[in-house]
Amino acid sequence: MEQGISFDLDLIRRYDQSGPRYTSYPTAVEFDESFDAAAYRAACERSNHSGRPLSLYFHIPFCDTVCFYCACNKIATKDRSLAPPYLERVYKELALQSELVDKSRVVEQLHWGGGTPTFLSHAQLTELMDATRRHFNLAGDDVGEYSIEIDPREADAAGVALLRRLGFNRMSLGVQDFDPRVQQAVNRIQTEAETMAVLEAARSEGFRSISIDLIYGLPFQTPESFARTLERIIAVDPERLSVFNYAHLPERFKPQRRINEADLPAPEAKLDILQSTIERLTEAGYVYIGMDHFARPDDELARAQQAGTLYRNFQGYSTHADCDLIGIGVTSIGKIDNTYGQNRRGLEEYYADLDAGRLPVFRGIELTRDDLIRRDMITRLICHFELDIPSAEAAWDIRFDEYFADALMKLRDMAGDGLLEVDAQKIRILPRGRLLVRNICMAFDAYLATKTGPIGFSKVI
Repeated sequence: MEQGISFDLDLIRRYDQSGPRYTSYPTAVEFDESFDAAAYRAACERSNHSGRPLSLYFHIPFCDTVCFYCACNKIATKDRSLAPPYLERVYKELALQSELVDKSRVVEQLHWGGGTPTFLSHAQLTELMDATRRHFNLAGDDVGEYSIEIDPREADAAGVALLRRLGFNRMSLGVQDFDPRVQQAVNRIQTEAETMAVLEAARSEGFRSISIDLIYGLPFQTPESFARTLERIIAVDPERLSVFNYAHLPERFKPQRRINEADLPAPEAKLDILQSTIERLTEAGYVYIGMDHFARPDDELARAQQAGTLYRNFQGYSTHADCDLIGIGVTSIGKIDNTYGQNRRGLEEYYADLDAGRLPVFRGIELTRDDLIRRDMITRLICHFELDIPSAEAAWDIRFDEYFADALMKLRDMAGDGLLEVDAQKIRILPRGRLLVRNICMAFDAYLATKTGPIGFSKVI
């Protein structure tokens, strides 16, 4: 598969609208409280008959300080005494969840996110992994993909060594930007030395993959200043990079109200940053995977994309397409059988359910056949930039041109703009359309057609 990318400024300006990131389809805005713990249990029972491997996601919501740009579900606090009561409930949930799955099913993927998982002490990190192993059958290090999100301000060499001993073999490091003025404006003061110390420790301990997270569009960023950060990152040669667009939505995310909008780069400067970043990463040998993600050509993500086995879920791109996902912790989302289910959003409600012996699942959705079909089409496009039409017809017993007549109408104009090619055999996203893959996927989204007014998603670029 050709993995090139072309930057067309005029097209990007014309197509730069709000839209889903498609970590799920239907997206979480369609989740409903009619899907409850009973529906979740029924999905788990169906799932056991499949024998599919498992993926576990743990949400650790605590952060020591709040980064003003953050749109994550987090609790900013310096009170470390909040961790033990949270973990106590997580262990209760682990027990309840493990009772619902067949013991022969293997966990091939595990991810700790947040918040900042390393908010926990070394003893608590060890205790959490020990509890997980007691309740679930974790694959060995040669098979399992065990990843953790790291704030370099909350980790050191000893902590990295502990994480490797616990089984973690991948990590993502939050950097965002090394420029001191930018860091001050978003309340994330993090030295380059702190970041590099963690990265070097991870390499010396044998972590298989390290990903660096950057954000463009933050206050005071310029193409020149962001290029300096990018050069420092390229120099240490991480396996993966995520270069996220900062979505300024202060009406939805309170910390963003502390960012002065006048300090944000103008749209033209933001696009310049994006263009120069893509050009520099491509020049340095990185492959554009899609949706802000870049990887070395020999990385598993790039190889999976070439092989047609790449997948996308709530943690982003994944090489484990056939896993059922169990979400553990407050706000976590799971994907079991043909359903999505989400845990309580507030700590008090989450604690109350578990103290009463109840699963904390409070909403979700059971996918219809149409949902499953459309999810498959969106996944193919967002992961592989192409869709084999005869394969889709055979998989779902449909006439593609009839079933997706409306979508094909929408794609016709995009094809005219050179974003993609469509014929009877294939939809192929061209290099100039790859940055706009969200727009293309939106043509297959049946829920967007029913929306009126603002839809609450971030801009695609």
